[in-house]
Amino acid sequence: MAVRRESELYEPVKTFFARRGYDVRAEVRGCDLVAFHPERSRPVVAELKKSFTLALLLQGLDRQRTGADVWLAVERPRAGGGRSRRLTELASLCRRLGLGLLTVVFRRGKEPLLEVWCEPAEAADGLPFLREGRRKAGVRALRREFEARSGDYNVGGSAGRKLVTAYRERAIRCALALYCHGAASPRQIAEWTGCPNVGPLLRDNHYGWFRRPSRGRYELTEQGVRALAEFAAAARAWAARYPWTAGVALPGAAGDGDASGDAGVTDDGHDGGAGEEAGA
Repeated sequence: MAVRRESELYEPVKTFFARRGYDVRAEVRGCDLVAFHPERSRPVVAELKKSFTLALLLQGLDRQRTGADVWLAVERPRAGGGRSRRLTELASLCRRLGLGLLTVVFRRGKEPLLEVWCEPAEAADGLPFLREGRRKAGVRALRREFEARSGDYNVGGSAGRKLVTAYRERAIRCALALYCHGAASPRQIAEWTGCPNVGPLLRDNHYGWFRRPSRGRYELTEQGVRALAEFAAAARAWAARYPWTAGVALPGAAGDGDASGDAGVTDDGHDGGAGEEAGA
């Protein structure tokens, strides 16, 4: 049963790592999947593809720059001796390069079957790895973005969909405050939400959600109201943390984060400049 999109691999691979005790997020700093374990210092990065290609292998090697243990996850081809031998050979190559290899077998009416062909490890042939300082810096960057998100609202391997990054979540929190309280100053919004850097976020207005009706005060645009519906899952998650949202009917859900608006923006490329989602 061949998958049509790489994103179909995300849920079974996410479940695999969750059962190993990892907390998982999709589309973090350009990686399809990032996972942290409470008892392990190194995170996991997984790249998802429908089949094993040279591009996937090169992507996996590039992801090692993050300082994480890197896995490549693909759908397993239909049974066949030749194809099984090819996977054994690919697993040997991945093992030499320090990459993990995971295959997913989709079965009608059954839970997908995941097979581990090799685990990530130090490269066997002495390929140069990051110095410890750069490795730690890479892990810190992943963790900073990972922990700044309140949940997993993206689907790994998606294309052409807007991502709920830490930066966008801060914008959602500001939008919630303005929706519930009306026009307010950046200082008031920061007090209500606990968001850092509220002033620059409102002034930059990357998504077109805010406008300034008078000096030092901002209000929500119609586009901002629609965004609260568009990213309803994230909006509800933050609303549950704020007592001042009690009794306020939020805009209706439009797919719980299934993006479809925002002036045609399909990613958060500007967030890299804000120190958030570089390369997403």
